Amino acid sequence: MQTTKTKNQIMVDRILKKNNHDESRLIPILQEIQEEHKYLSNELISYVATSIGVPPSQVYGVATFYAHFSLKPKGKYIFKLCDGTACHVKKSHGILEALYKKLDLSEEKNTTDDMTFTIETVSCLGACGLAPVMVVNEQVYGQVTPEQAEQIVDELLEKEKNA
Repeated sequence: MQTTKTKNQIMVDRILKKNNHDESRLIPILQEIQEEHKYLSNELISYVATSIGVPPSQVYGVATFYAHFSLKPKGKYIFKLCDGTACHVKKSHGILEALYKKLDLSEEKNTTDDMTFTIETVSCLGACGLAPVMVVNEQVYGQVTPEQAEQIVDELLEKEKNA
């Protein structure tokens, strides 16, 4: 009996083929899957493990060891707010609170129900001279105020409405 593959399994097959199903390429494989899928689900972790011939626990171990990987779904726009020393001193926490309030999120619930926005704090973004710093997907915003962060959300909401 032939089973039908899901859209996600077809995506993973393409990534695995590109990486020659090579176990030593596990990290780049997971990075590319997360790039496309926004997170690593249990289903995809098991599928990768089976496809490259390793135990799922090995893939799960890699996925949980590196902070870069997420096991929870993320939104289309991922806000990474620096909370390193320079940013913290320059009141990055106020930006975080403004974003949480604007998007009705919290530390426990950091992704909007419609999967449009995810808010994360990171230890350092390496741009201390621009503190407080926020990155939205790949766009860096320096010397951000709470009002500017809210304006960025509004601009992205407008962009989504017009898409």
